[in-house]
Amino acid sequence: MAASPSVVPVAVTAAVIPVLSPSSDFSNLREIKKQLLLIAGLTRERGLLHSSKWSAELAFSLPALPLAELQPPPPITEEDAQDMDAYTLAKAYFDVKEYDRAAHFLHGCNSKKAYFLYMYSRYLSGEKKKDDETVDSLGPLEKGQVKNEALRELRVELSKKHQARELDGFGLYLYGVVLRKLDLVKEAIDVFVEATHVLPLHWGAWLELCNLITDKEMLKFLSLPDTWMKEFFLAHIYTELQLIEEALQKYQNLIDVGFSKSSYIVSQIAVAYHNIRDIDKALSIFNELRKQDPYRIENMDTFSNLLYVRSMKSELSYLAHNLCEIDKYRVETCCVIGNYYSLRSQHEKAALYFQRALKLNPRYLGAWTLMGHEYMEMKNTSAAIQAYRHAIEVNKRDYRAWYGLGQTYEILKMPFYCLYYYRRAHQLRPNDSRMLVALGECYEKLNQLVEAKKCYWRAYAVGDVEKMALVKLAKLHEQLTESEQAAQCYIKYIQDIYSCGEIVEHLEESTAFRYLAQYYFKCKLWDEASTCAQKCCAFNDTREEGKALLRQILQLRNQGETPSTEMPAPFFLPASLSANNTPTRRVSPLNLSSVTP
Repeated sequence: MAASPSVVPVAVTAAVIPVLSPSSDFSNLREIKKQLLLIAGLTRERGLLHSSKWSAELAFSLPALPLAELQPPPPITEEDAQDMDAYTLAKAYFDVKEYDRAAHFLHGCNSKKAYFLYMYSRYLSGEKKKDDETVDSLGPLEKGQVKNEALRELRVELSKKHQARELDGFGLYLYGVVLRKLDLVKEAIDVFVEATHVLPLHWGAWLELCNLITDKEMLKFLSLPDTWMKEFFLAHIYTELQLIEEALQKYQNLIDVGFSKSSYIVSQIAVAYHNIRDIDKALSIFNELRKQDPYRIENMDTFSNLLYVRSMKSELSYLAHNLCEIDKYRVETCCVIGNYYSLRSQHEKAALYFQRALKLNPRYLGAWTLMGHEYMEMKNTSAAIQAYRHAIEVNKRDYRAWYGLGQTYEILKMPFYCLYYYRRAHQLRPNDSRMLVALGECYEKLNQLVEAKKCYWRAYAVGDVEKMALVKLAKLHEQLTESEQAAQCYIKYIQDIYSCGEIVEHLEESTAFRYLAQYYFKCKLWDEASTCAQKCCAFNDTREEGKALLRQILQLRNQGETPSTEMPAPFFLPASLSANNTPTRRVSPLNLSSVTP
């Protein structure tokens, strides 16, 4: 259903929800608040609790409306009145999770609200039975093999209604969910797009659409309604697609227009910083969010990932205990506790809590990935592969699962498999140096050295977080007897680690000084060779070589051997590595006079 150029029509029961025209954007926040309060009520009536909560939280972040501006509830139609008793009874059963009972009393109802609750009850009944069948008899790794038996019947019935154009925005949303569950992705995307046109205020439809978009190109071809809700959708999908700069810009725009008090936006910004590994910024925002909303559980598993990376045991322990007091049977709580045990190297206990999380919600992406990591720690590669594959089934955009599969096959010494999975991870995170270094190592094992060199150089160019790319590139040049390029890489590596004042592994540092000492010695640059040899003496693994080289230099000087007066050829990266037009620059011989190990 196409939207008109100025106002998007919204069919809900017999009422029409007014939607801001594209030209007005966020200029009328009072009107937006009215719409949010209205949709929060409509979604709550239909049992769509997460969408209702999202709308209510967003409405709460806007200034309160005066009594005169509060909207009355939508008018009741004749069909609504006829189904009122059945709907009221069924909704009570629905709220206590008696879905079959709710569906029984709604059978034959004609109003759109009652019909939606009837179909939604049947869908949730099938989901509940699927989970109940597996929760005791099977482990969480086999959970995805059990299907919801009600899906095919629901698809047939909803398809007939859809062809007859009898589905409202909520009906279209449910039809899309059923199609997605049946892995009919293309049809599901079309239906969700239609649902956003018919009912653009329903966040659930936008969110489902988000989960099916795999890249930016796919997003460009979608015909979406021009409403203010689209801005929230774009910010969310940019975060999911790792387009973090665009996402942060969108969220900043939303804060600027009046949503500065929204805990949802603050949490999404924290997640975005987590995704680009700006750990300090993300931790700061999460700590601030905890002060504003101390009983919040959403996204706390992401917060725990950050505490885990920083090895903040006491903070992670406090978070785990705090969430246990709030709700110990939430998926996020189980993941936080799992992270806590993992940080203490109690991997069996950690895996147990991730399994518990998956019993609560088998489609919870983070738990599958984290459980894969734990199985890797326990050297159970087959279980790790299974867990990572389940994570990818839930969300093909999860680079951590692709990367985890690559690591697993690397352990199994299967480099071609390993290369495939690292490539997929790199496609999702093109500017993540870890993926590029892993790809370079794979190419090296497959003796594709030109490709390996490109990967290592690219990893350095995008910002090498682990400070390993230059060392690996230097060693590759060593293998190929490209001594000048190897020396250049080692020089740049040492300059980088000392300029940022970072504590590094002594092995790489000593390796760099040893190679440079030998390189300068061959070039008859006695002063530089002597300085590097002295640095070698500071490390256990190169001390003897350093002393031996110093003795040789002293002996040659005593024999009257004159040092070279000519500099070696200027250090440039080879043209093959500059294919991506990354600017290269000349690197002068290393000045080590002020460098201390």
